[in-house]
Amino acid sequence: MMLWRRTRRQDLEIAPDEIFLDSSNTPDFDRAHFEGRIEKPLPTAIFVLLGSALTVLMLVLVIRTWNLQVTNGASYAEESAHNSLQVATIFAPRGIITDRNGVVIAENIQKADGSVIRNYPIPSLSQVIGYVSYPKKDASGVYYDTAETGVTGLESEYDAHLAGKNGQFLTETDALGHIRSEGNIVPPREGETLQLSIDANLQKQFARAISSTAENARFIAGAGVILDIGTGAVRALVSYPSYDSNVMASGGPANIIAGYNTNIGRPFLDHAVQGVYVPGSIVKPLVAAGALTDGIITPNTVIVDDGFLSIPDPYHPGKEFIYKGWKKLGPVDVKKAIAWSSDVFFYTVGGGFGSQKGLGIDRLSYWYGQFGLGTTTGIDLTGEASGVIPTPAWKQKVFKEQWYLGDTYFTAIGQYAMQVTPVQMARAIAAVANGGKLFTPTLLTGETPVSISIPVDTAQLAVVRAGMRQAVTSALAGAINLPYVSVAAKTGTAQTGTRNQYDNSWVVGFFPYEHPQYAFAVVLERGPQGAGEQSVNVMRQFFESLHAENSPYVGGAATTSSLAL
Repeated sequence: MMLWRRTRRQDLEIAPDEIFLDSSNTPDFDRAHFEGRIEKPLPTAIFVLLGSALTVLMLVLVIRTWNLQVTNGASYAEESAHNSLQVATIFAPRGIITDRNGVVIAENIQKADGSVIRNYPIPSLSQVIGYVSYPKKDASGVYYDTAETGVTGLESEYDAHLAGKNGQFLTETDALGHIRSEGNIVPPREGETLQLSIDANLQKQFARAISSTAENARFIAGAGVILDIGTGAVRALVSYPSYDSNVMASGGPANIIAGYNTNIGRPFLDHAVQGVYVPGSIVKPLVAAGALTDGIITPNTVIVDDGFLSIPDPYHPGKEFIYKGWKKLGPVDVKKAIAWSSDVFFYTVGGGFGSQKGLGIDRLSYWYGQFGLGTTTGIDLTGEASGVIPTPAWKQKVFKEQWYLGDTYFTAIGQYAMQVTPVQMARAIAAVANGGKLFTPTLLTGETPVSISIPVDTAQLAVVRAGMRQAVTSALAGAINLPYVSVAAKTGTAQTGTRNQYDNSWVVGFFPYEHPQYAFAVVLERGPQGAGEQSVNVMRQFFESLHAENSPYVGGAATTSSLAL
């Protein structure tokens, strides 16, 4: 029998259960150094977790290093190089503004302290030119706004054209603050010149005539426009009273600005473009042109003006509505009706009377619209008003009332609720003078003229022009019957105020009559009752001032350079 012997495996480690502790030695163990304790190895999971954390940390460091040195290394290097550089703004000169002859009307002036300000030498152009807002700096002298920006007028409308682009000046310093080098790194780019179609001298004379007449005759405000009838180019545009662009740009003196805000004439309103006024009789040439074209009347049609029209009241038998004219004129044809401003003639032509058919409110409003009333002209100035042409739909919407024949009568003579702007009227009269082209008014030289053709009989427009010339030679506009320039015109007076206690005075027209070149419109606002003829005196003073300097506008031979301001 074979004897099997079990072979035992050698284990050099001593198992914990084979260790016998002598309880008598226990008190001598150093517990702080783990004597007398059984130690166990750390779990494998802890090593895995620690390794993972170290791996992630290394990846973050590698990615960050790559970002700093490779991806964004160049930009960070450039930024670091500028840590010792200072960049200052070099302000770009703003573009100048000139009139059509090169006369400067907005420029840059250097002050004694080295700063540059905008200068506006012709205050009467302030509403057209506007003003700028200068760059701003904080209490420590550091600029936080480096732009010179147009606020109103053409300075605002063409700000991108005038502004230019600021440059930069670089200064390099060492660690001690010593300048190592300096110089331009981005040169400034000057703004572009803006040349207007306005004639500065014409503007000056026109503004003087309007302001002096308004002040002497006690009108609170006024406006005037002169247009080239062949292109629509604006030659003069006056708003009275006006602010001074130099005062507004500089922000003072405060008392002057406060005076602007309390002035009853509203200096901040551009009366030529934003002001709306009841036109009165100045619309009669437009009504005549429409009635002649529609065949309502002919140049030979005669209507008897007895000083009033009497219409039976359909709701109260035996009673009548009386529509008064300003004067009994007797038999009048269309030319005499224009020259002497016959209300009865245009009541009849507008709304009809007896056997004479009238245009009616629909055709009346149509012709007003064709001549550009009731809508903006498109001039390059913000805030232009459109005015109002009353219609039955308009009255129903605004007043919730029906339209009556009397409303048509008053609308036919430019009363009731009609409102127009001076620039609208100058444009409309320019169309009468040029044969029916309605131009968009322009303020810059070199602009391509834009016009639409009014469907009006050009032969009938000649009749209307003859009536306007007759108004100057033998009727209500005789103050501008001058030997050195032939003018055609139409006057108008519109009552205003709660009791009709004030007059707005109008005159529109064109010159020279034989070969028209320029159309004009003038309004004087809210003068004393009976001062309705004063606008004609504006044009007389204006023409006389041009004649005194031998201006080519009135047939003189003066050169444009001799007229420069």
